[in-house]
Amino acid sequence: MWKVGIEVRKDITATALRKKARSEKDGRVAARMLGIANILDGMERTTAAQAAGMDRQTLCDWVHRYNEEGLGGLSNRPQGRPQRSLTQEQEKEIAQMVSQAPTGNLVRWRCVDIKAEIEKRFGVVLHESTVGFLLHRLGFRRMSVRPLHPQNDPEAVEAFKKTSPPAWRKSSPSEPKTKPSSSGSKTKQGSDKKEH
Repeated sequence: MWKVGIEVRKDITATALRKKARSEKDGRVAARMLGIANILDGMERTTAAQAAGMDRQTLCDWVHRYNEEGLGGLSNRPQGRPQRSLTQEQEKEIAQMVSQAPTGNLVRWRCVDIKAEIEKRFGVVLHESTVGFLLHRLGFRRMSVRPLHPQNDPEAVEAFKKTSPPAWRKSSPSEPKTKPSSSGSKTKQGSDKKEH
């Protein structure tokens, strides 16, 4: 006994889908149209998928897209950079936040703290490494922590932390490297040719 698939929308007939498939330049999109047309013609799902050159599950996925979006749902999704998780306004807000010293128990901003703040403010969950990339893109550089001396004073360290700058600082634009001047440099002496 074959498993019954989901109902397919019927606003476009199987005949119309086949006609559109014949004029479609992208063979993969045409195959999706033919697979759905096969279902509308009453063909069993596995057979309909095989006739269109795909498996049953793939055709099922395209049926879902077709039901939700119509013919447009059968087109390929545009390729390119993934969409950013935060809007430009949200990124500006994070940049302003990191530029200032944190309040409360925090001494300086760490990626894990910024990650938690982003989730709290915007409901967006990011990985710590993604937060690091975001800060780098916003023009911040990480401030490295110096190693502790064995005879350091913990109280003095805590007092210093309260007045120390945040862990992330805005990068200054790097100065272009200039080539050393060639004037006044030693020249290689060539061999003198004697005239006869």
